Amino acid sequence: MRGLSRRDWPGRINLLRLWRDAANFSGFHMFTGIITDVGRVAGRTLTAAGGRFTVAAGYDAAGLTLGASIAHDGCCLTVTSLEAAAAGCRYTVDVSNETLSKTTLGDWQEGRRINLERPLKIGDELGGHIVSGHVDGVAIIREIRADGDSRRFTLEVPDALAPLIAVKGSVALDGTSLTVNEVGGSRFGVNLIPHTLTVTTWGTKNPGDRVNIEVDMLARHVARLLEVRR
Repeated sequence: MRGLSRRDWPGRINLLRLWRDAANFSGFHMFTGIITDVGRVAGRTLTAAGGRFTVAAGYDAAGLTLGASIAHDGCCLTVTSLEAAAAGCRYTVDVSNETLSKTTLGDWQEGRRINLERPLKIGDELGGHIVSGHVDGVAIIREIRADGDSRRFTLEVPDALAPLIAVKGSVALDGTSLTVNEVGGSRFGVNLIPHTLTVTTWGTKNPGDRVNIEVDMLARHVARLLEVRR
């Protein structure tokens, strides 16, 4: 535990235990920001009461159950119906008005490609960072520029989220775990390598696109703690 004094160890260990226990708790799911499939919106119904989307995915239907949680562009949603399909499965998810107002899901149209991730299991490799699937808001892509084979993205977030984003910290953007390269005011930059551009929806993003953002979980809770203590 480089950088921690001995007296800091108990707090760090308790935090790791919290993550472990949360992952074991049947009502709580965590993700890592490592995309495992790119699905497609196959149906869309919006009413005054909320929304319902049909999603076509490459997951084996036999490996899913009703009530399963899947992150869709970083937003954790529950499978409400399920059927096998030739290329995997089709399922539906129900979305509340709260979710529609805080995420990009209200923009979804049939044919849209979406990043998917199933929840972390104990023993799985934590390839990204701890992601809850609870989106904090929407960021806007302001600039994309080539950097060798990679691409650098500059994004802008609401002012309320800007203090929670730190250089070399982690963010989940449309469900993808990324490292922050630079921060300036309400804007920050990330770098995406060719592999990520290929296996996610990021290879087709354009300036002006809106993406879901979840800030680092620890930053969120520390900010709330400091607010309460004022």
